[in-house]
Order: sequence, then structure tokens, then C-alpha cells
Amino acid sequence: MAQQEEKYTRRRLASSYITTVVSISLVLFLLGTVGLVLLYSQKLSQHVKENLGMSVTIREGVRESEVLKLQKRLDAMPWVKSTRYITAEQAAREMEQDLGEDFVEFLGFNPLLPSIEVKMHADWANMDSIPALEKKIAAQPDVKEVQYQKSLINLVNDNVKRISVVLTGFSILLMVIAFALINNTIRLAVYSRRFLIRTMLLVGATQLFISRPFLLRGVMQGIFGATVAIGLLSALLWYGNAELPELINLAELNLYLLLFAMVLILGITLTWISNLFAVRKFLRIDPDKLYYY
Repeated sequence: MAQQEEKYTRRRLASSYITTVVSISLVLFLLGTVGLVLLYSQKLSQHVKENLGMSVTIREGVRESEVLKLQKRLDAMPWVKSTRYITAEQAAREMEQDLGEDFVEFLGFNPLLPSIEVKMHADWANMDSIPALEKKIAAQPDVKEVQYQKSLINLVNDNVKRISVVLTGFSILLMVIAFALINNTIRLAVYSRRFLIRTMLLVGATQLFISRPFLLRGVMQGIFGATVAIGLLSALLWYGNAELPELINLAELNLYLLLFAMVLILGITLTWISNLFAVRKFLRIDPDKLYYY
């Protein structure tokens, strides 16, 4: 009879432990997924901004060697990510592809001028910086005019700000919910051992001695839960790489490793704090309330 009761107790404790780890894993996986969304939103906004740029039109009659010198000067500027020299003939071919007809043959001459396409770093792709940069480029003697899409740049920056605010608020809310879920799960696990905690107090065990196993168990639950969550996130990334390789390639490997490390740290921290609060509560509770709590 005693052996059967012991086996039943072990099965119940194992079931409780597994349930706690699974709950922690799912919550951490949800947090990690939101972290991935934040990561991709940031990298995607950076990618979009770096594809915004200026078109620097060169004056008529400027020699190609002078244009190449201007391109090198632009490449040396700290805010320039890349440049592309487009000759008048190349511009005519590209426009011909867009229009679907040979307008040069129709006009009898090529009205287009050579230009340099300038792509900026994301930090500079805003209306606080671009007007000053435009004036600096326009002051070059070989430059006829500088063109950029002001409305598009404003639209991109405004949308990026709105999305960042929404995602940040959602992340904070989800963090609070995650802590509440993990805390409740662990409190239920500690609650099932409230009489054991009281018994240990009665035989003279110190609070630190009683708390230590629960805290260590919480750390292990956090590690196991985070490991499962990281495995699920890795599977999600693998599936995403198969379906949307361009999106996955936006972020570097070190950013994924940083996200996994944050999931692990969150798992350990949240479970340790939850166990600490739960054990302290039952260490200080009135013994008469143990039966009604």
C-alpha cells in the first residue's frame, strides 16, 4: 500500500513538473515570437529606408571621368551606403523597358542625362537630414539637380514610428501577461507542497534551507522551458527560411543568438522570481489558513 501511494505521489509530482515546464515553454515561445516580429520589423524598416535615395542628375557635357570622380566623392561620405552611375544610354534602355517602346528612335535623339543613384544609410533617411544633404550635393559644379521623393520618405518614417510604438506597447503587455501566467503556474505547483513547507518549519528548518530547493527547481524549469521554446523558435525559423528566404536573410546570425539568449535569461529570471514569491508567501502564511487558502 505504501509503495503504491509513493508511486502515485511520484507520478503526480512528475506530471506537475512536466505541466509547469510545458506552460513555461509555450509562454516563452510566444515571447520569442514577438521578439522575432520586433527584430524583423526593425530590419525591414532599415531595409526599406536604405532603398530610398536620391537621383543626382549630371549637367550636359560633363566628361565621364569627372562623373566617376564625383561618384567616388559621394562614396566617401559617411551617410552614403552605395551609389550607381547610370549613363544616358543606360537610362534610355531602362526607360524603354518601362515604356515598352523605343522613344529615342521616335524623337531622333536621347533627351536623358547621366545620373548617379545614391542610397543612404537608414539613420540618415529622414527629412531632418536629407534637405541639408541635398544642398551639399547640389553645390557640386557638375550637378544639375538632385531629386528625391519627399512624400514617400515622410510616409515610410511615419509608418515605421507608428508600427514601433504599437509593437513596443504590445511587447510590454505580453511581458506582463507572461509573468502572470508563469507566476500562477508555479504558485499552483508550490501550493501543492504547502504542508511540506509548514512541516519543515516546525522541525526547525530555516527559510533559506526550505527555499533553496524550490529556487533551484525553478531555475531548472526555466532552463528546460527555454530550451524547448528555443527549439520551437528554431523550427519556426527553419520553416520561414523555406517559405520566405528573403525575409529570414534580413537578420544576422548574431541577432538570432541574442534573441535565444534573451529567451533563456527570461525563462530563468521569471521562474526564479515566481518561485521566490510563492515560497515566501507560504513561509509567512498563517497556519490556520493553509486549509482554506
